[in-house]
Amino acid sequence: MFTIMNESMLSTSEKIRVMKEFTDTYRKYEDAPAPIREAMCLKVQFPAVMGNMTDEDLFGGRLGAVPIGFNPQEECQQLGYYFDEYHFQKIMDEDISADQIMIMEELQRFWEDNHTIGKIKKAYNRELNKAIPDKFYPYDRAAAYTLYRISGTQLNYGYLLEHGIEELCCMLAYKRKGCDEKDAAFYQGMEIALEALADTCLYYRQMVLKMLEEPIEDKRADHLKELAEALLHISNGKPESFLEAIQLVVLYWLQSGSLNLGRMDTYLASYYTADVDSGRITEERAQELLNGMWKALSVRNKPYDTRVVIGGKGREDTESADRFCGLAIQATMERMDVVPQLTLRFSHETPEWIMKKAFDCIGKGATFPMLYSDEVNIPAVQKAFGVSLRTAQDYCPYGCGEYVIAHQSIGTPSGLINLLKVLEVTLNNGHDIHTGEQLAPEWGGIEDFHTFDELVDVYKKQCEYFLKYLAIQEETEYKIANSQCAFLYFSLLYDDCMERGRALLDGGVRYLGGTLEAYGNINTADSLTAIKQLVYEEKSIDPGMLLKALKSNFAGYEEVRCKLLDAPKYGNDHDEADAMAQMVHEHICRETAKAGKKYTNLHSYLTVTINNNANTVLGKHTAASPDGRLAHTFMANANNPFNGNDKNGLTAMLNSLVKLNPTIHAGCVQNIKFSKQMFSEYWDKVRAMLTVYFQSGGSQAMISVIGREDLENAMQQPESYKNLLVRVGGFSARFVELQEEEQREIIARTLY
Repeated sequence: MFTIMNESMLSTSEKIRVMKEFTDTYRKYEDAPAPIREAMCLKVQFPAVMGNMTDEDLFGGRLGAVPIGFNPQEECQQLGYYFDEYHFQKIMDEDISADQIMIMEELQRFWEDNHTIGKIKKAYNRELNKAIPDKFYPYDRAAAYTLYRISGTQLNYGYLLEHGIEELCCMLAYKRKGCDEKDAAFYQGMEIALEALADTCLYYRQMVLKMLEEPIEDKRADHLKELAEALLHISNGKPESFLEAIQLVVLYWLQSGSLNLGRMDTYLASYYTADVDSGRITEERAQELLNGMWKALSVRNKPYDTRVVIGGKGREDTESADRFCGLAIQATMERMDVVPQLTLRFSHETPEWIMKKAFDCIGKGATFPMLYSDEVNIPAVQKAFGVSLRTAQDYCPYGCGEYVIAHQSIGTPSGLINLLKVLEVTLNNGHDIHTGEQLAPEWGGIEDFHTFDELVDVYKKQCEYFLKYLAIQEETEYKIANSQCAFLYFSLLYDDCMERGRALLDGGVRYLGGTLEAYGNINTADSLTAIKQLVYEEKSIDPGMLLKALKSNFAGYEEVRCKLLDAPKYGNDHDEADAMAQMVHEHICRETAKAGKKYTNLHSYLTVTINNNANTVLGKHTAASPDGRLAHTFMANANNPFNGNDKNGLTAMLNSLVKLNPTIHAGCVQNIKFSKQMFSEYWDKVRAMLTVYFQSGGSQAMISVIGREDLENAMQQPESYKNLLVRVGGFSARFVELQEEEQREIIARTLY
């Protein structure tokens, strides 16, 4: 029998008990092979941290947590064996007994030295620590930061559904026969992890049976009876229905620590169509079940992730998959929530009814599905990742817009670079303009550069300085994480790991790559355009005067700012401004890839120009810039024009977007904000412009349909606009739940 509890219900004593048992287990198996230690710890963690179903839930699966445990990436700075100091201290601050204080102090002493991120940081050499000090993103000022997680995994849920828990255990037991000790430990660890998953299935079955003891309406009772049978069946057998398949995927997704769900129509469509076509369930029931899955996914509250990809080339049963696409879009339209982040891959082969349904959903204000052109992205991924055309067909956007190859590649963004901050320190001889802190090598400042080319050369050199150490850090993070963790649930559903007998980061994954998040690209380009024209060509602004203007945030230098604002800007189909954006884009993308090849053995190391809210967060630590932007304010969103700078209309803006090469990175995002009137009354023109955009090389579009007056009113009367959805960057949100500076950044974007 299992004790049923979740984070919100766990008493302080229960949290301490779980953490102590987890720690005792880790210590007991500290010298055992990493897969065995991890598996035994997972057995303690699950289902202990899983939470109660509510009366509205159609599926079991609510993930809780305690401040000590194992997870690849539940939070941004969490990897492997984690120690959540903030929530740990909250428990310490409670009224706990003397014995509990002793236990907590002992736990703290142990995990301060043994959590995975701490061991990774200890492995950095002096040069890496000097180049990228241990700054705390997003609170400290820096040009580059390190991040800690195993992110963007796209698991092979089809393999899980095809075989089921019991058959997978049998396959692992067979592979253990006759293999060496290391391989045997890996296979045994995965078996134990599957046993923990089966325990979770039975845990929720017990919970459902308990719910059935209470007075409930007949329809709910019928569903719970079916769910109880399903949970018992999937605890050992293969799923045989749409409901069973959904339930197994939800529980594995939660327990594995993976945050995205891959190409869902490739693994759930056949269960849906088989049930409907056989008359086992109606279309209405199928819709109800998928809506219930969408709710189960939303409870985890991961708006930067929770990607569900549908459509596109490379699917086996396109007829069933397309039918599932319609079901998924309808679920998104009915739920109107910020997750899952429904993503539609499309091509000329995509049925028109799917495209119409997608645009209807967007037009309703759902912000989903996001649109990805296979005609552009497949050849771009093939070239950027160096894979075959067939492999590139399995590209999968995740998170805020990064790409990986579904269950074949890893591309964790373990580093971040603020290009506008790099330009700031370039202009100020390696120092932060406001604090004076040295953040980069002292290779001169703008008053030392006699030509624009000299300035650009030093800017590039500064970028490349950081890129070297960011690449080295990425590989180091993988190496140390692998020495501590097998990531068993990932390894189980990644191609080649089981066959090779190797964990995900131990030679198991087919393509081990990394990515670097780049921000401030467009403000940097516009700044360089202004400097080139006004400082070096027209000489209407003296270099020293520009630096003083930036240091003072243009106070007393309003005329200088006006000149900077009037310089050409990206987003207007202006040749010179767009060429500068191309230069900045080409440089950071190509040099990132070169750094990966030169300094690491990673299969690829690529830039991603995405956005969560980092343009706002990083902007707070960035001085005024030569494009006229004020200090400590937001930067441009991904590779979109800076807010309000695209003054020549939608066509000109789209023409600028397509000039940035899509074949040299691992993801870029574009956000477009349409008015309700434009999207409804002039729909034919909007569709024609978007068609030309994609035909001209546009890779992707994230579209919000909204009224500016709604946004402004929502800031004044948030209680009346609780369901107003907006696209922030690489994620959607309820507008009224955003910080004020994020709200103002969205309002400032051009509305077409």
